Amino acid sequence: METRALGKTGLEVSRLGIGLSETGFNLSAADEAQASEVINSALDLGINFLDTAACYDLSEEQLGKAVSHRRDEFVLATKAGHFLPRNTGEDWTAQVITESIDRSLKRMKTDHVDLLQLHSCSVEILERGDVIDALKKAQQAGKTRFIGYSGDNENAEWAVNSGIFDTLQTSFNLVDQSARTRLFPEAERRGMGIIIKRPIGNAVWKAPGDPKPYQHNPTYTEEYFRRGRLMQAEGALPGEPEDRIATAMGFLFAHPEVDVAIVGTQRPNHLASNVELVNKLPIPQETVEALYERYDRLSDNWPQRG
Repeated sequence: METRALGKTGLEVSRLGIGLSETGFNLSAADEAQASEVINSALDLGINFLDTAACYDLSEEQLGKAVSHRRDEFVLATKAGHFLPRNTGEDWTAQVITESIDRSLKRMKTDHVDLLQLHSCSVEILERGDVIDALKKAQQAGKTRFIGYSGDNENAEWAVNSGIFDTLQTSFNLVDQSARTRLFPEAERRGMGIIIKRPIGNAVWKAPGDPKPYQHNPTYTEEYFRRGRLMQAEGALPGEPEDRIATAMGFLFAHPEVDVAIVGTQRPNHLASNVELVNKLPIPQETVEALYERYDRLSDNWPQRG
């Protein structure tokens, strides 16, 4: 698989990464073998960027059990910021960040991560500064090599413009395009690594119904599905591939600013299919331009969805 430098970090990452929220939230402890198969299959297929978070339920434990013995084969990214268990304490304190990274290292059976990201906190919290200081202290202690911000809209703009972070993780796909004008130019100018979450829009393009990928959050894709239906109502796109996922994937990777896109799955066959699609890109530029035109005309300044 093609690899790219992740901004100025020097980390070499596969264009396709894997996001482990779906395995963490949707697979139970009894499904350990399935989670291990997904994660190991990703490495076997040439994916070397694994992205998780402290709050993704069992995700970090699954990763530690499955591939800690292959630690030198992948770039490991996690996120911190939420008090755990969720909704039982105050999020976004320096203590939460510090305790979170120590807990994550223990869960993932490693002594460091390659990238520690703040998980979608607000401008107000970013300006307060204590959580950023906690990230920097973790970096100085060797617990993470680089620090990043994961988020969207005005919060992501602040993070990019601050010059503090090595990477930006943000939402971008054919039904959520605002990052290409609001975030990409400045992030690229500053040499930030750009990581894309929700890169195929949770597979809503031409889906017969709302995919509802998360059992714990059944409304998660409602807005994306609504946007997709509105954009599709005008008919087929010029040059559009027959495979709807190829359209979504091709649109994403038509943007050279994107270093790595994290696609989540709990099924190894879906993972293999995604890798195959990436290796068949690109899609016609006329398809990409048509998606720009529809989005710009219909969106009414749709905000990014976290």
